[in-house]
Amino acid sequence: MAAIEAGCKKSDGTTIPTIQTNGMISNVSDTVAQSEGSVTNYGGSIITALGICYSSTNSNPTIADSKTSESTSTYDFVSTLHRLAPNTVYYARAYATNGKGTGYGSVVKFTTAATSNSYAGTVTTFAGNGTAGYADGTGTGAAFNDPQGLAADAQGNLYVTDPFNHVIRKITPAGIVSTIAGDGNLGYALGPVNTAEFYSPSAIAVDAAGNNIYVVDQGNNVILKISGGLVTKLAGNGSSGYVEGAGANAEFNGPAGIAVDGSGNVYVADKGNNRIRKITSAGVVNTFCGTGVGGYLDGASTTAEFNGPEGLAIDASGNLYVADSFNHSIRKIGTDGTASTIVGSPVQTIEINAPGAITVDNQKNLFVTDHSGRVIELNVASNISYTLAGADNTSGYSEGVGSAALFNGPMGIAVTSAGIFVADSYNNRIRKIALAK
Repeated sequence: MAAIEAGCKKSDGTTIPTIQTNGMISNVSDTVAQSEGSVTNYGGSIITALGICYSSTNSNPTIADSKTSESTSTYDFVSTLHRLAPNTVYYARAYATNGKGTGYGSVVKFTTAATSNSYAGTVTTFAGNGTAGYADGTGTGAAFNDPQGLAADAQGNLYVTDPFNHVIRKITPAGIVSTIAGDGNLGYALGPVNTAEFYSPSAIAVDAAGNNIYVVDQGNNVILKISGGLVTKLAGNGSSGYVEGAGANAEFNGPAGIAVDGSGNVYVADKGNNRIRKITSAGVVNTFCGTGVGGYLDGASTTAEFNGPEGLAIDASGNLYVADSFNHSIRKIGTDGTASTIVGSPVQTIEINAPGAITVDNQKNLFVTDHSGRVIELNVASNISYTLAGADNTSGYSEGVGSAALFNGPMGIAVTSAGIFVADSYNNRIRKIALAK
């Protein structure tokens, strides 16, 4: 009889909660790391506990292993994993518990650093004397005025947008700074590089050979090309808006980032339109990804949402990476236009705090500047990220190692065989980060 009664009981509709583990472990050091989790379905019952469980011996950690405990008032959280052992493999995953049981996210495997400074970079000034001005020269004999965009060619030359001087600069590997385009006057003029005029150029990209340079002339809402000693218009009619089309028929709204692929296609982070635009080699502009709604949503190109996208970078496989500033996240767009999140979220600033620029090396490691004052490396193959230099929400100027080095408005970033280079805007310098590893 008892068995019949049990069989007649109706389900209360509750289920074990479902939760996701962010695929990247952030701010990894020798003894500390951070992991993010997001509850995607609370199961119809109150969440009573959530956090990250982790272990160096159990490849599928549970709440019986070491775990963090976070406030159940939010279903999107970052947990700090303390008392880790240096140079040790760990397994971590998010968990959430309700009256029905405990649900787990996917497992992320990572290795802690060997020492507290294993991932710290050494920061020095490569060019610029720190005073806002305009002077060509070598190293600290040169002067910039709020340098922003930064790009590198295969020979290790750097290209810099110098927006308040309204010119484009070049820095050789020896640190020799010269002006390669712009007469220094605010305006809009195409033609020979020495008489061309820009209006606060903000971002820059260069093809591998260094033959074609692409510039976001933000004040004029146009995308320009520098090649063969001439400045020409690639796209944009100068008005602020959103129009697809060819060349001068297209419109942008506060374009912020730019990247070029191996086929000559140019990608633009159209910040004011919350879209990633694509310009073909023939100059035809269309939306590559994003609906135009300022939001946060992964998925297909026609449904994905961004919020204030700024920096762009593209790898050798054609994957596009976006510094999605207002979402405090780094997004990846595959060649089919599908967007996904690598790290970060709109409600957390611990892992990434308003990223501004991004670049990628030939190993597909990502390097990011965020507006809080940090330079961060994302080692995608190892599922970890860490701060190379700078300190969160701290501005200043100091050379040194890791968090002892300070930036004031780090913006553009580029990587060469000599190191990582950062346009330290408000310090009017180009800084170099030499990696310890």
